[in-house]
Amino acid sequence: MTITNSATTTRTGSAQAAFYVATNGNGDWSGTLPDPNPEGNDGPFATLERARDAIRTLKQAGPLPVGGLTVWIRSGAYPLAATFELTAEDSGTPEAPIVYRAYQDEKVQLSGSVAIPAAAFEPVSDPAIVARIDNTAHGKVLQVDLKAQGISDYGEVAQPGKRMELFFQDRPMTLARWPNESFAHIADVMAEETFAIFGITGSRAPRFIYEGDRPARWRAEPDIWLFGYWFWDWAEEYMRVESIDTGQHLINLADPQHHYGYQAGQRFYALNLLAELDQPGEWYLDRDSGILYFWPPAPLDEGPVVVSMLEEPMITMADVSYVTVRNLLFECTRGTGVEVRGGTHNLIAGCTLRNIGTTAVRIDGGTEHGVVGCDIYEIGETGVSLSGGDRLTLTPGEHFASNNHIHHYGQWKRTCRPAIQTSGVGNQLTHNLIHDAPHGAIMLSGNEHLIEFNEIYHICQETGDAGGFYMGRDWTERGNIIRYNFFHHISGPGSGGSRPVYLDDWASGTTVLGNVFYQAGRAVFIGGGRDNIVDNNIFVDCSQSVYVDARGKGWASSSFDGTNTVLVDRMEAVNYRQPPYSTRYPELLTLYDDDPAEPKGNVIVRNVCVRGTWLDMAGIDRAAGVLLDLPPVNPESVTIQDNLVTDDDPGFVDAENMNFQFRADSPVHQQIPGFQQIPFDQIGLYRDEYRTALHRSDS
Repeated sequence: MTITNSATTTRTGSAQAAFYVATNGNGDWSGTLPDPNPEGNDGPFATLERARDAIRTLKQAGPLPVGGLTVWIRSGAYPLAATFELTAEDSGTPEAPIVYRAYQDEKVQLSGSVAIPAAAFEPVSDPAIVARIDNTAHGKVLQVDLKAQGISDYGEVAQPGKRMELFFQDRPMTLARWPNESFAHIADVMAEETFAIFGITGSRAPRFIYEGDRPARWRAEPDIWLFGYWFWDWAEEYMRVESIDTGQHLINLADPQHHYGYQAGQRFYALNLLAELDQPGEWYLDRDSGILYFWPPAPLDEGPVVVSMLEEPMITMADVSYVTVRNLLFECTRGTGVEVRGGTHNLIAGCTLRNIGTTAVRIDGGTEHGVVGCDIYEIGETGVSLSGGDRLTLTPGEHFASNNHIHHYGQWKRTCRPAIQTSGVGNQLTHNLIHDAPHGAIMLSGNEHLIEFNEIYHICQETGDAGGFYMGRDWTERGNIIRYNFFHHISGPGSGGSRPVYLDDWASGTTVLGNVFYQAGRAVFIGGGRDNIVDNNIFVDCSQSVYVDARGKGWASSSFDGTNTVLVDRMEAVNYRQPPYSTRYPELLTLYDDDPAEPKGNVIVRNVCVRGTWLDMAGIDRAAGVLLDLPPVNPESVTIQDNLVTDDDPGFVDAENMNFQFRADSPVHQQIPGFQQIPFDQIGLYRDEYRTALHRSDS
């Protein structure tokens, strides 16, 4: 194939070849023109696949031109009925990268959905249906026959990646539920199959007593589901209802059952109920008839109205290298937005990913892939997942997530679905703004990751015993750095509270340096681990600044008496007696020479605590919603020095507006030897070629 009239100029000034894709394009054209020519016999391609195949043909004729090749995508909606797949043959090179990006400032929408015309909706007229709908909704609920719209795959009600969702005006609508906000509570559990843990009584019997008479309205409902935190406030589950005995106020649950059992007082709500379609924005689908019922919050012609369909990833990049996906909008799909497996130096940049069913961007393996400058929100599960690096050799993956604005994630699967999840070795999470989520912000496993310059707030809003940053239960996951982050306005309704930096269950060898915590609950929580450094941090109005316990001497003693061997097994799995672990982390070689349940080697120095409780090593943990008395930590096993605890303003530049840098005349500089000014003004998002607008955080 010959490319003519298609040269553009890159930022460095080098020539760059180009193809074009447009909604008014044609697969038989050359793809080298941004618009159809006047003769109507040449112009852009119509699909991404056609542009990809043209690049393959071009590469077969010889190397790509120096400077690379860009596929410019013109404005418009591009529905994806199947995954757009890139493989190794679609790779660029360091000298000739390949870029798929929106043309100039045009809006390019990649959607995994099908649109429903407003004219297809009509009032509900079936008397039997009207009788099931709440009186407040009569005359306001509309219906549409999905089968008549060519839609017959309705997915599953509560299975991640297979859920059909309804979107209106680019926002997810609510599958009809009760209560409309917050939760109902379990009145009581069954006496059979009871158990007790941490003084809490639960039952494994698949039924419970409910309060009030609301379920009596559900007699005609064929497929009732419940979402609940059934025992712990950090473990949710969707459960299908087998039957309801309204006389005994008894709900029987179908298999499979919740792993942790059920506890009186715990929270749940019911969903997938036509009888509860009682407010604007709610919808319900009759899966037998294919009729969808919807109470629109605005006139339908102010839409669009779409239902998600695609269950596979929207884009996959398998063993691809040197490809950038830039300035595209991914939306309204049941599954993943972008999935990268293997390869090197791929970039997802300046994109918006919203209304994604599971994970927005998943990177698994390979090296030096990045997600930068993206806006990611209304996500069913995780925002960005980065897995890279070899833990056996401690070879870094060098993936990075930087300058992303991630919020309202974990909207379907609440717990353990963070804004960013990273595993492996040597990945970087920097300058991200993360907020408004039911559970945590960052989950980490592995070694030598860098968590830096992130701003995190309004998280853990629905769960308890939860962490903004979380890792744990592995002695060998060391060398991680949490530095120069701003955690603020973090609290939750669940038991155990929130822990912005949660080093759970013997997490060790982590450095917590130069962070600012403001109204952030139990700010730094060390759950029995060793060799953690808490240095040069600022704590303001936190319920507890630093907590250290010796849980291995109390409720978690099974990890040291031979009953639970997970910690030792994980040490053996990485050959800790041999390099690189034996040389990089020599502390592991002698860990069991003394009492491993004693949290030795932790260092708490040069911190500033303003109001609130400073340090707790007394051994009281509230993780389970009850007080768990533990033996106090031996003070000689922890280094504590040069910390300033005060109820007065220590000289902040502007605390009222959350500027917690210290003035030059602050007494902190004299009272804490070696205290370093935190680069507070560098925390959070920044403007660059991928991000031109910033979001202002609030409280």
